[in-house]
Amino acid sequence: MKHLLTIEEQTPKTLSDLVNSAADFKLIRDSHDKPLEGQTWGMIFNKASTRTRLSFEVGVHELGGKVIFLSTNDLQLGRGEPIKDTARVMGRMLHGLIIRTFAQQDLIDFAEWGKIPVINALTDEEHPCQILADLLTIQEIHGSWEGKKIAFIGDGYSNMSISWMWAAKHLGFELVLASPKRYQPPASFLERLDAPNVRITDIPLEATSNADVINTDVWLSMGQEGQEEKEALFHSFQLNELLLKQANKDHIVLHCLPAYRGKEITEEVLEHHSESIFQQAENRLHAQKAVLAWLSI
Repeated sequence: MKHLLTIEEQTPKTLSDLVNSAADFKLIRDSHDKPLEGQTWGMIFNKASTRTRLSFEVGVHELGGKVIFLSTNDLQLGRGEPIKDTARVMGRMLHGLIIRTFAQQDLIDFAEWGKIPVINALTDEEHPCQILADLLTIQEIHGSWEGKKIAFIGDGYSNMSISWMWAAKHLGFELVLASPKRYQPPASFLERLDAPNVRITDIPLEATSNADVINTDVWLSMGQEGQEEKEALFHSFQLNELLLKQANKDHIVLHCLPAYRGKEITEEVLEHHSESIFQQAENRLHAQKAVLAWLSI
């Protein structure tokens, strides 16, 4: 049984194949096969969502399937039913599950007990669908990620930065992650990652200098709102014009959205790079259709 739970678990070939499949779906959006014809997929979302929910619902529909959207309040999970019981019921009625939640272990449990494909639509640990969309965007604009320097500015041990590190490990591009020391990946994670092409710094200009792609994300992930002490450590990590001056001339900026203008990115930088950022957002649809088709085989 195939799942998409993490970038960590994927192979370089699988990641490349999924990106290429997403590019194909984008070219033939209205005239491709319907691999989900006759299927019904469930969506369990315990976190708020705009792009993820929209792109998955449209994607399942365009691939010929139907989708049932559920929140914790809609399920007996919210009243204490064990995941293994919910999963075994869903596995007898649905063809797959798309889950957006806090704990990665919840996805693992659904995959174990449900016996149907499970897709990680974001957890606190990884955001694999976003990375696939980002890779597609880089391929469209730069031709390839090979030989490119990619920077990530922000929380160094968030779901996005973790997913980027595993993508760099598998695909071999240079990744420089700039984060306050307190929010950098722990040594135990970096030992497990074992990727010499991934570098960590607390100096943002080291990351953006000669970079081809500069990523950022919110400083406070969902569930961390109000942590003013954490936010205060990131003020020098704002993506602004000064930070981009030493990047390569044809660099692009990516932000997985939502963006908080004036915090992790300035209004001017976001609007100047809005084409790549909203191309990136659109590519969530195509990347997720590639994942859905891959899991339906």
